[in-house]
Amino acid sequence: MAVKQKYQPVLDLGEKLNIQDGDVTVEGDILKIKGTAKTQYEKNILWDKIKEIGGENPSDIKANIKVADESVYARHIVQKGETLGKIAKHYYGNAAKYQAIFKANTNILKNPDLIYPDQELVIPNL
Repeated sequence: MAVKQKYQPVLDLGEKLNIQDGDVTVEGDILKIKGTAKTQYEKNILWDKIKEIGGENPSDIKANIKVADESVYARHIVQKGETLGKIAKHYYGNAAKYQAIFKANTNILKNPDLIYPDQELVIPNL
């Protein structure tokens, strides 16, 4: 299987995430990709997909993914039915870290139990 075809799901994900300044080349049996993700969270999603396909230390791909906004881990648009605990569980794997999200958003949140759809929340680096 050609290396580009093997990693096509990574390239598709990069397109979906709107990775900027993207470049993809093939040199021999190695796929080289580069680009800039909006946040660290999006960079992590790309790396997770690379590892899912190529294993923990793939030797047939080289990726240089930069992060445009290193001041935050992610930005999240609140969906109907979400809570800060659910959002914390999604990003950090731990619902109890909702307080960190609340503290990072006190400019728009006054109570951690009251969030509304379409609010954009900063998900801080921990």
